[in-house]
Amino acid sequence: MNAPEGYKKIRVHLVFAVKHGGRHKARLVADGHLTRNTTEGAYSGVVSLRSLCIVMFLSDLNTLKLWGADIGNAYLEAYTEEKIFIVAGPEFGDRKGHILIISKALYGLRTSGARWHDRLFDVMRDMGFSPSKNDPDIWMRLSENSEVYEYIAVYVDDLAIVAIDPAKICQILKDKFKFKLKGDGPLEYHLGCGYWRDPDGTLVADPKKYIEKMMGWYEQEFGEKPRKFKTPLEPGDHPEIDESPECSEENQSRYLTMIGQLQWLVALGRFDIFCATMTMSKFRPAPKEGHMSRLKRMYGYVLEKRIAAIRFRTTEPYYNDVEIPQHDWMRTVYGNVKEIIPEDAPEPKGKPVITTSYVDANLYHDIVTGKAVTAVLHLLNQTPIDWYSKKQNTVETATFGSEFSAARTATDQIVDLRNTLRYLGVPVRERSYLFGDNKSVVTNATIPTSVLSKRHHALSYHRVREAVASGFLLFQWIDGKNNPADILSKHWTFVSVFPMLKSLLLWRGETKDIKDAPTVSNKDKAN
Repeated sequence: MNAPEGYKKIRVHLVFAVKHGGRHKARLVADGHLTRNTTEGAYSGVVSLRSLCIVMFLSDLNTLKLWGADIGNAYLEAYTEEKIFIVAGPEFGDRKGHILIISKALYGLRTSGARWHDRLFDVMRDMGFSPSKNDPDIWMRLSENSEVYEYIAVYVDDLAIVAIDPAKICQILKDKFKFKLKGDGPLEYHLGCGYWRDPDGTLVADPKKYIEKMMGWYEQEFGEKPRKFKTPLEPGDHPEIDESPECSEENQSRYLTMIGQLQWLVALGRFDIFCATMTMSKFRPAPKEGHMSRLKRMYGYVLEKRIAAIRFRTTEPYYNDVEIPQHDWMRTVYGNVKEIIPEDAPEPKGKPVITTSYVDANLYHDIVTGKAVTAVLHLLNQTPIDWYSKKQNTVETATFGSEFSAARTATDQIVDLRNTLRYLGVPVRERSYLFGDNKSVVTNATIPTSVLSKRHHALSYHRVREAVASGFLLFQWIDGKNNPADILSKHWTFVSVFPMLKSLLLWRGETKDIKDAPTVSNKDKAN
């Protein structure tokens, strides 16, 4: 039997799996590697976890319902544009030997992800949703009462729906578009994170189930549970000077898996291990036995603090007692500078939001390269929403330079966060608050007459000062012992960060109700 003109012959195979609930599954998968490479985008989009976190925050802020849904066999809802066929084998019965042209976007084909993306794009447009200009995998539309926006966050075929009536949206997807939805209902589990509410009704994002899977993998690989620790790494540890032997090939493979698991846990909200994970990620190409021991310690810390979770506290923080400096910037190089507000952002709807950020730098974090670490923690109202810990690109010789570089990074991120919110139709308060623990940097950035003495800091100096001069950024000093960015910048002692960890990841209720931290035992201090 002759092949159709212009079509290419490929093969298919079956993949069998047992799902976590014990359900057995089989899927027909195409051998897409036999087809030609494509120059077009070949993947379906995924929402950034920061955008997903913001959307969940907005569900509670504007008293909307939060639902989840999984579109079953999503790729098969779309049609492929590739010209391919298979020859039927004996499993096709009477059709054995027939040429079968593939019309559906089978899993395994190079462009199936893109075809599913196109299909979902058309469906969302038909339902009145438009992609956010800041994150195209956040779909939004004005609610029927025109008071708030409704959102659908898309991660390939997993949907997080924030709406007045998400059940109606799911029903339309089923009835009109014939999607096979699984697990549609109030969001309980999404992308490795569980969702539930505290007794006071506060929404909680809890990665406990993912941690259980991590610990199950660890016990299977090493034959025991990890020993518990109070901190991810030893305070002041420098794994870059470890001189132990290199890991075996088996442990090198385990090391890569462990780093990947820890990185995903950071993305799910466990920013308390971010600095340690960032530090240990450097050694993935050739880890040493000492590096593996440190990862085991980090697993022990995660097991010890497995109850830590992000709580979506939507009450605006009280800043009425924060003094706002009255400076005249007109006679500086910045003149009458104003914040640049995007003109194509949608009309703001719903309750307003205040952004608060904390910044810190750890000079000489890496004693081999001499590089410092920049750490930034962002909050929407009282909810941690984004976190950052990364080595700086340049080597600084003094704390002032590293702290100013960190302040510039924080300023850029604040601008991005404010515009992200605007493109989601969120009313943003006029002023964002940035807190740092270096008085010299804060003074240099906020006093018009302050002069820069080291010219190689000029870009950071002017970037931060222009934001302050424009009025949208209030940069204030905070005592280092109260700066939660310390959690992201260094290897800390438990006693030094526990009051902040308690308020951000462990405490139930409003952060304003937190009293002084309980006394920490000598045993805890030692760990």
